[in-house]
Amino acid sequence: MSDTKLDREEEELLEAFESGEFVSELDDARRESLARSAEVTFKKDRRINIRISSRDLEALQRRALEEGLPYQSLVASILHKYVSGSLKDISAEKTGQRSR
Repeated sequence: MSDTKLDREEEELLEAFESGEFVSELDDARRESLARSAEVTFKKDRRINIRISSRDLEALQRRALEEGLPYQSLVASILHKYVSGSLKDISAEKTGQRSR
């Protein structure tokens, strides 16, 4: 990330990751769930190109790092969950609205 400004926590996380000291906090059940999701999304036979903001891409990359996945796999997993109906809008649930 060449021109990306990281806050202190992000810098510490990046340093730990690059030095090999980063230890994932995922439990076995979550890791298995992510592995299954990755397997489902691994079977890719089409390519898409999208434009998103730098801020959103950086947030996706951070989230993927936290989950121990490549960010493109995380995006594919999110899209798969959305189209299969298993992705829920938590903010809509909090306000009592239906998600679309």
